[in-house]
Amino acid sequence: MRVTTAAAREMAQQVRTWARSTPWLPDVALVAALLLLMVVGGAGLGGPAFLAISLVQIVPLVWRRTHPLPVAVVVAVGCLLQLVLLPGPLTSNIAVLIVIYSAAAFGSPRTSRIVLIMGLAGALIGALRWSAYYGFGSFLSIVAIQATFLACFVGVAWVLGDVMRRRRAVVARLTEQNRALARDQSQRERLAAQDERASIAREMHDVVAHSLAVVVVQADGGLYAARQALSKDPGIAADRAALERAATTLETLADTARASLADTRRLVGVLRDASSGAEYSPLQGLAHLDDLVDRVRSSGVDVQAHVRGDVAALPQDVDLAAYRVVQESLTNAMKHAGPDASVDVDVLRTPEVVLVRVSDDGLGRHGAASDGEGNGLVGMRERVEVVGGTLHAGPRQRRGWEVVATLPVPVGSEVPDAAGADAAGPDAVAPEAAEAPTVAAASYASSDTTRMPEGER
Repeated sequence: MRVTTAAAREMAQQVRTWARSTPWLPDVALVAALLLLMVVGGAGLGGPAFLAISLVQIVPLVWRRTHPLPVAVVVAVGCLLQLVLLPGPLTSNIAVLIVIYSAAAFGSPRTSRIVLIMGLAGALIGALRWSAYYGFGSFLSIVAIQATFLACFVGVAWVLGDVMRRRRAVVARLTEQNRALARDQSQRERLAAQDERASIAREMHDVVAHSLAVVVVQADGGLYAARQALSKDPGIAADRAALERAATTLETLADTARASLADTRRLVGVLRDASSGAEYSPLQGLAHLDDLVDRVRSSGVDVQAHVRGDVAALPQDVDLAAYRVVQESLTNAMKHAGPDASVDVDVLRTPEVVLVRVSDDGLGRHGAASDGEGNGLVGMRERVEVVGGTLHAGPRQRRGWEVVATLPVPVGSEVPDAAGADAAGPDAVAPEAAEAPTVAAASYASSDTTRMPEGER
């Protein structure tokens, strides 16, 4: 039983699908039904005129959707012939109401009005023709009643067709709006995916490239120490062989780290051009600044960090951006500042901005081979601009390199009060800096820094 019901439903679904794919089928079925009604009503018994006029009024309904005005004209001609040749109404006169409905539903507004006028005129002419047998005394009242009665049918058919036309217009408009919304949503998703991809690129460069740079620096230091030991007078043969193995291992480690760093940068470039991805952002901030400085110091770079003001209550995006600027600047210093360079990190919190300055006094590694085109300064600038800040980076006039970032703090973020500032000691925010954060930012990036293209570092 269930199998039979499922088969019947599947067959009904196939029939509906086929009917929707053949829009002329309902009109053919309508014409067939009217012809059957004509036969049952005995139109063929009235003679050839009855049959011919009925066919003229019914058969053109097959084209009522595609050509409503020509069909209305043909049906009107059939009605005029009926008024001239036949004494009374026919069963096929129902085609008049169908034509009026079709013109209002499928035709243009102009076609709809023309057919409505034709229908009202036909109602008046039909009332005049069919009221002639009642005598002159009651002629006018009967004409008025019949004309009103027929005009009501015409008006109802036209209103129904107009309502259907308006409904289809509303449905079409809503469908178009849904398509536009879908396109807009798809575009928004693509843009969001691109933003996420760029964020991944920044995070990969900040985290992975920094770690690999530390590995390279440590490996180079170990390799240098091992080579220095090997260059001295040979000691015990076993110790010399151990030093040789250590030197080879460290050299392999450094080469592998450099290749990985180059591959990471190429991958970052691919991520910047792609259009999909997800966010994997580590939640780090200035609270982790000491750990970052300790890691860099352990690599042999002299780093001094100073934080003035309360940075614990910063918004997360500003806090993370400031941390990434320091991290990327230290990474660049390890790679490019050269030997015996010292780095100074200065973070200043004011009520309106956070100022980050990272400078080194290195001479650079002139002639050193590059491992690829980095995106460090590009990533820093993008991250700072996302939070509405500015970034200046370039060589100092005397020696070294300097990065200065100005990050605005949204209104309403907590800042230390006067008592807290006094208790904080010399690292607290100075009142002059709190009153004029823009001047402080300008002085940070003043005469000691010269702008350079981002590709230089």
